[in-house]
Amino acid sequence: MAGYPMLDPLATVRRPGDPECDVYLTGTVFLDIIFTGLDSAPVRGTESWARGMGSSPGGVANMATALARLGLRTSLAAAFGDDHYGDYCRDALDRGEGIDLSLSRTIPGWHSPVTVSMAYEGERTMVSHGHEAPPPEEPAPSCPPPARAAVASLVPGRGQEWVAEAARHGSRVFADVGWDDSGRWDPADLAELEHCEAFLPNAEEAMRYTRTDCPRAAARALADLVPLAVVTLGSEGAYAVDGRTGETAEVPAISVEALDPTGAGDVFVAGFVTGTLAGWPLADRLAFAGLTAALSVQEFGGSLSAPGWVEIAAWWQHARAYDDQPARALRRYVFLDRLLPGAARPWPLRRAVPTIGFRQA
Repeated sequence: MAGYPMLDPLATVRRPGDPECDVYLTGTVFLDIIFTGLDSAPVRGTESWARGMGSSPGGVANMATALARLGLRTSLAAAFGDDHYGDYCRDALDRGEGIDLSLSRTIPGWHSPVTVSMAYEGERTMVSHGHEAPPPEEPAPSCPPPARAAVASLVPGRGQEWVAEAARHGSRVFADVGWDDSGRWDPADLAELEHCEAFLPNAEEAMRYTRTDCPRAAARALADLVPLAVVTLGSEGAYAVDGRTGETAEVPAISVEALDPTGAGDVFVAGFVTGTLAGWPLADRLAFAGLTAALSVQEFGGSLSAPGWVEIAAWWQHARAYDDQPARALRRYVFLDRLLPGAARPWPLRRAVPTIGFRQA
């Protein structure tokens, strides 16, 4: 992957004749500009100065990068503008992360969507700008490529035909969902879950769709719609229900100092997909997903904050040497011992940069 040494988490399950692609996904790539170090939300009529700033590919690039950094062969179908922002995002994903963009396209005269994100008090506020892409509006091919898995972001009120097509061709589909701005939270908008292996909403989304007041009850209700329901609980961790076996698992969150939460949900999904494709137990998958998400919030930006195996190994080495994590939480990660040997050589992960356009020396 882009010349970097990489642990292959699927090495033990790969067989001759398997698809070349591990995970396929499609969506919109944004240029993210992130301001951090704000003491409070901006106040109307005043000027606020941020102590930190970073720029990186965003939108669906958050998920694609997180998957690729965990060693999964990732294919992304997306539209790119032919401006400098589009060139930067394409280069960062293709040459920087080794993501397959052969199904993506560049649209002449279309400028890249941009999101400005302001991180403060452990949360973020975002402002986005973009223009509708010329037809065809969807960059996704009508027939997705053969892949072990696909990741879909469900859109309330809008179906995506490629999801069913991917499932029919043997891909295990993992879905999340965005905030329903309409306020309807209509369970009918989750109809595509019939084609999915797993659904990974956050607690608020899960409770609103299921009309429950408890995220664990929401997960149990969602397990009637999809084989595996995973609900993220923020600082409390995550809870999962396997509707096929009745197995449940709950894993507490890792305690870290958060710099920027942008993209943490995407990194969580990427970690869970990795563990599922590798055949790990449910609790290990939850723990790994939570760990990767926790490590990501310690860096600027969405996509380029995603951790790789070297950072995971460094965290595990530190966690065992110091007592800054609860002993009960650390026991949950003993499974890392059998995964991490061989991932000790560092490589230079790209990070969000304040200014786009500096030439390499």
